[in-house]
Amino acid sequence: MEVRSAAQGWAGAGRVGLLAAVLLCVWWRAAGERLRYAIPEELGRGSLVGPLARDLGLSADELPARKLLVASAGKKQLKYFTVNEENGNLYVNERLDREEMCGELASCSVSFEVLVHNPLNVFHIEVSIEDVNDNSPTFRKGTLDLEIGEWTLPGARFPLETARDADVGRNSLLTYHLSRNPSFSLALKETPNESKQPELVLETPLDREKQSSFELVLMAVDGGEPAMSGTVHILIKVADANDNPPVFSKALYEAQIAENLPAGSLVLKVVATDADAGSNGQVSYVFGNIPDVVKTLFSVDSESGEIRSVGPLDFEEKNKFILSLEARDGGGLVAHCNVQIHITDENDNAPEITILSLSSPVPEDAPVGTVVAVLNVDDPDSGENGQVSLELSGEAALSLVASSGGSYKVVTASALDREQAWEQRVTVVARDRGRPSLRSSRELVLEVSDVNDNAPVFEEAASEG
Repeated sequence: MEVRSAAQGWAGAGRVGLLAAVLLCVWWRAAGERLRYAIPEELGRGSLVGPLARDLGLSADELPARKLLVASAGKKQLKYFTVNEENGNLYVNERLDREEMCGELASCSVSFEVLVHNPLNVFHIEVSIEDVNDNSPTFRKGTLDLEIGEWTLPGARFPLETARDADVGRNSLLTYHLSRNPSFSLALKETPNESKQPELVLETPLDREKQSSFELVLMAVDGGEPAMSGTVHILIKVADANDNPPVFSKALYEAQIAENLPAGSLVLKVVATDADAGSNGQVSYVFGNIPDVVKTLFSVDSESGEIRSVGPLDFEEKNKFILSLEARDGGGLVAHCNVQIHITDENDNAPEITILSLSSPVPEDAPVGTVVAVLNVDDPDSGENGQVSLELSGEAALSLVASSGGSYKVVTASALDREQAWEQRVTVVARDRGRPSLRSSRELVLEVSDVNDNAPVFEEAASEG
């Protein structure tokens, strides 16, 4: 593997210029006609991704004839990158926001095909989008209200709200700091999803008659360089009662549901109990600090703790959700738990066949094995639902050859003769392995062009005079 710096040749100002100064473009050729690059997110339009033509072994003199271009079955992939026809370099065509493209996934990449003509060939390109620490930790609210009984013993712990950071990896690792106060300290508790839950620890006895309230500041700091932070104010009211916080029956609830579940369907139910009496023992449920988009997919009943589906669930969009939930009693004490929901796949996507390139007409003297078309087949389902087989249906002197990245080449399987057949017509059929199986088809029509391969023949010999 060779690592190349792509800072030279990138132009820009401000943030793009700073990114370009440290940008590393990683590439390598694999046995299956594959190129890979790595760039950071947030690069501006026109930023260099890599010397594509050179990495494919093409010289500048060859570019006009070889017609290097980006082609892919996915419309989203096409908008992100472009190839310069003059120098063959691959450039950013649209701002890349890793969080918008891949959300919380650990790795993020864009895959597409590049076609080279004369002779026709296809290459699979993968561009890895690396995270930049461009998101500060955020709390759901600016102020967190707590109520603590004045007879609560030192050492008692009170779970605090966790912060969210849209970045991934080290850039999203959070640590917490609490403003100094002799009555309180901060502890960090490991949670089942490997994050840290900040907890407020009471260090000294409280006396409401001496001090009835406290104001602290909790700061969340991520692990980026430079680090970014966010804060929430903690307002503590000292009360005379309610010395039992709610307690969930589990720290982590799990459920598995199928995609396309009807809206209003029950996903699971959480249960929290409170040993106090009256309003101090009445528990209500609410989501914690979760993305707004998740609230359009799930709801929680404040009284029963039932979590139900609200909007359509799509396995291909996202197959796992981790929700934070709060149980709050009438006195203001809060307990937290996590809900992990797994979405299972259904075979709801038929294979999609895309004709990336078609060479027609084809001369009748084209040698056997000549590439006449390049196809791409894609099925966004997973497992057997997304495994696709491709075949040709019809009488034609053509055959399929599998390429990389879900691409196929259609080649001549035998000699062509225009005097016998002036066109080759065949149907491409794609089937997935789902139950029931879904299929799609595309028709290919290739015209066979004439070659002067027949000498003139008299209808009958001239009669002698």
